Amino acid sequence: MKPLDAAKWIRHFQSNRYHRPEPDWSSPIRLQPVVIQKLLPSIEQFQLGDGGGPASLIARDAEAYRNSSEDTKVLTDLWFTEEREHSRLLGEAVRRLHGQSIRSHWSFSAFCACRRLISVRAELQILLLTELVSTAYYKVLRRHVDDQPLKDMCALILRDEAGHVAYHRDRLAAHATGKGLLWVLQFWLCGYAAATMLWINHGPCLHPLGARRREYFQEVRFQISRFVHSLFRSEVTSGECRTEPAKVYPGAAQAA
Repeated sequence: MKPLDAAKWIRHFQSNRYHRPEPDWSSPIRLQPVVIQKLLPSIEQFQLGDGGGPASLIARDAEAYRNSSEDTKVLTDLWFTEEREHSRLLGEAVRRLHGQSIRSHWSFSAFCACRRLISVRAELQILLLTELVSTAYYKVLRRHVDDQPLKDMCALILRDEAGHVAYHRDRLAAHATGKGLLWVLQFWLCGYAAATMLWINHGPCLHPLGARRREYFQEVRFQISRFVHSLFRSEVTSGECRTEPAKVYPGAAQAA
């Protein structure tokens, strides 16, 4: 076990704000109206969930965790800054499809209510699993949607999610006490529960694009399996942490 290299992850989050070409939101839309009608609610809900709601830790002991060290505070803020950027991108997608941003949804309200009742340790696991199953969602969406700006949006979000998952892997590896078979089993069980809820809510929106349940759950299995194996190998997957300098993306908060 080795301590989390906070400096590495601060550099990652800071540099990840660069080299982010904005999707061409004004390009012609090729999607059929019936497809847009089905897809739009999914994009609207993801805008609310990915930083559009309380873009912060909200567990009962979240502040104690966030203030446990300066590095933890900075890393947590940088992580959620990227989540707010996802909400901005998704908001542009909503406007492109002539939809409206939503301020509440029953699934997101239930999700937040659950997070407020649990410990920050459990909340961090829930958010990690949400990143993993959302990665599967964005991969399936990018694969099937016939719209280049939406594909480009998915690519940007997936780039960030890869970094988030790698960060959480390093964070867990730095505190790898008691991570045995029971932990792995509960992680898989909770992961499949999260994936099932996502598919129930968003599967009908993806189906008109050609996406299927089996394809989505195959991607979920791959993402969770890769995470668990990399956690116990303590290896950083190539390409998950970039450090290139260039142009700052629109709306980015200044680095701490």
